Amino acid sequence: MPKWTQIIEKLDYAFQPIIYSHSGKIYAVEALIRNVQNIDGLNYIDDLFNLAFNDDFLYELDLQLREKAIKKFSQIKLDNLKLFYNLDNRIIYNKKYSQGNTAKILKEYNLNKDRICFELSEKGTAIEQNALSTMIQKYKQSDYSIAIDDFGIGVSGLKLLYFSEANIIKLDRFFVSNIDQDSKKKLFCSSIIEMAHIMGMQVVAEGVETIKEFYTCKDIGADFIQGYLVQRPTLNIDEILAIYSDIGTLVSEDKRANGNSSIDEEFIEPIIPLKVDTSLYNLFVHFKESTKNNFVPIIDEYDNLLGIIYENDIKKISYSQYGLSLAQNKTYSSSLIKYIKPALCVEISWGIDKILEMYNLNSNNSLGIFITESNKYKGFINLNSLLTLSYKRNIEIATNQNPLTKLPGNNQIEKFIEKTLKKSQKNITHIIYFDFNNFKPFNDIYGFRQGDRAILIFSELLQKRYPKDAFIAHIGGDDFFVGLRNYEYQEVFNLTSDIQEEFENSAKNIYTKEDKKNGFIISKDRFNMERKFDLLSVSCAIIEINFQSNISDFDNTLNALKKASKGSNKPISSIL
Repeated sequence: MPKWTQIIEKLDYAFQPIIYSHSGKIYAVEALIRNVQNIDGLNYIDDLFNLAFNDDFLYELDLQLREKAIKKFSQIKLDNLKLFYNLDNRIIYNKKYSQGNTAKILKEYNLNKDRICFELSEKGTAIEQNALSTMIQKYKQSDYSIAIDDFGIGVSGLKLLYFSEANIIKLDRFFVSNIDQDSKKKLFCSSIIEMAHIMGMQVVAEGVETIKEFYTCKDIGADFIQGYLVQRPTLNIDEILAIYSDIGTLVSEDKRANGNSSIDEEFIEPIIPLKVDTSLYNLFVHFKESTKNNFVPIIDEYDNLLGIIYENDIKKISYSQYGLSLAQNKTYSSSLIKYIKPALCVEISWGIDKILEMYNLNSNNSLGIFITESNKYKGFINLNSLLTLSYKRNIEIATNQNPLTKLPGNNQIEKFIEKTLKKSQKNITHIIYFDFNNFKPFNDIYGFRQGDRAILIFSELLQKRYPKDAFIAHIGGDDFFVGLRNYEYQEVFNLTSDIQEEFENSAKNIYTKEDKKNGFIISKDRFNMERKFDLLSVSCAIIEINFQSNISDFDNTLNALKKASKGSNKPISSIL
């Protein structure tokens, strides 16, 4: 049997921050084992735990490592910081496994249970996966927070999401890597995040290494970010910061977060919450004195929203013969945790569109939606207010969109350009103008209905092919506008060129067999002379705006590009 005491002494813990995606403020640190390679015969962390499992020493090893991590974590002097600690699911098979040991360790270092979150992975061997559900239930019953690590690459998948009642899921690095370039990854992660939020769970995007990955994860609703972009794991606790200003700067520079969809605070009802350490008796009193709502939000000592308690869930106790007496008994009523249900909530920084999207996805919830700010409880938007917000938002959109394509119109285009030119020194933005070739003669021969059909085909093509974060607008007639932020020129050029080609091929299907075969139509030009016109295509001009751009040349450059691009089957581009 290995000398486990010596092995444990050699091991150390590095910490990697987990931050709020919308502020850069730290939320937690994950404890990561280091120095395994300094132990003879071991190369990887899995080797260490496999060895302990085979020696029937896994639980004892974990407890000692758990104390080592908690001790080091307790020396980080940041308020409300949480520790994410990874558990090996197989510890439950150890004959010495028992509950209550973590509480003893936390007490020794003056930490509460809410300061630790246990990470359980859905990947691993069949033995590990079989133990997962049991481990989740045991630690949930002991009032610990649970995070599902490596989500998306295990065999349990959505079934685990549905049944686990975890507090947090962590999207595996596989799905986060290059997510800005992979529409399938973006769709998958976006769907998972939406479902998690509906069930009251939060989401960490782990392994974020680039600015584009960060913006994409933030845009699709990830609550927290972890990865090299923020900070590499560090053995030095003094390197752990309260706020990561570089991320905060990215948030402030993200023009998408500063749109016109902010929430008017008059719609947010400041329903008074109860602390999680409130006695059951005082909860009874609250519902007797407050008749307006049949629920109450529950927060922790740091005002973080934990969920809600429904009056109906405690009526059986409150109306029983000995209910009030039991509730006044401190040994019986020490916490409200067992009565807390998940609450549908959205960060206020996400704006109206996200709020309405989340509520629509969970329309069976007749209450409304809770609002947080940096995870702290802020208030509640009820159903009536949501309907009012939805109505006002629809009116706002309707007045600023093209009636045919329903795309943003000239007002939004002007705002986009204005903001781009103001902050061009901090971002790379590509502005793309599209204009149909030979559209008038097509309309003259085929009529305006077919012309509208061609416009709709192109509109749908733009929305299908460009990334989700692209700003796509309809100037009017056969003119379109696309804005792309933080993409490389070659990527923009290639994608735009492909769109040109695809539209030209798609447009051929609008023509008669004869015209399609000929490759042209006969129509009158502006001088009223009949001549041949090529089939529909689209020309485009691309302007790159960066920190070196001369903004005063924008109009001249654009006009020159649009003229040069007319009739070209490839994008004409220039750097401003």
